[in-house]
Amino acid sequence: MSKKILITEDSPTMRAMICATLEAFGDFEIVEAPNGFEALRVLPREKFDLVITDINMPDINGLELVSFIKRNDQYKAIPLIIVSTEGSERDREKGLKLGADAYLVKPFAPEALQALVQKFLS
Repeated sequence: MSKKILITEDSPTMRAMICATLEAFGDFEIVEAPNGFEALRVLPREKFDLVITDINMPDINGLELVSFIKRNDQYKAIPLIIVSTEGSERDREKGLKLGADAYLVKPFAPEALQALVQKFLS
């Protein structure tokens, strides 16, 4: 049975790149959300094994999404990876403090994302 991953990213190009990176090394069922609001809409509908989110998005940003997921008993056990252009140590610490399990700065090597996904899904 393939693992289900929710990708929340407002850039269609980056979303497509993340999907292609994941599909290149594993049999994953991927659900795409173009913003945090859409992610919150699909979360209760399906059971996800991993969430990958950007930070900078309109409406509900990635940090708000991380905070919601990690404070909700129904979702807090889902591993969560932040993928962001915000590369300062302060941003990284903020994301991890909210409960993200990993923080990857864009641009990233596909192998780096694959290694993190493998770490959390194996």
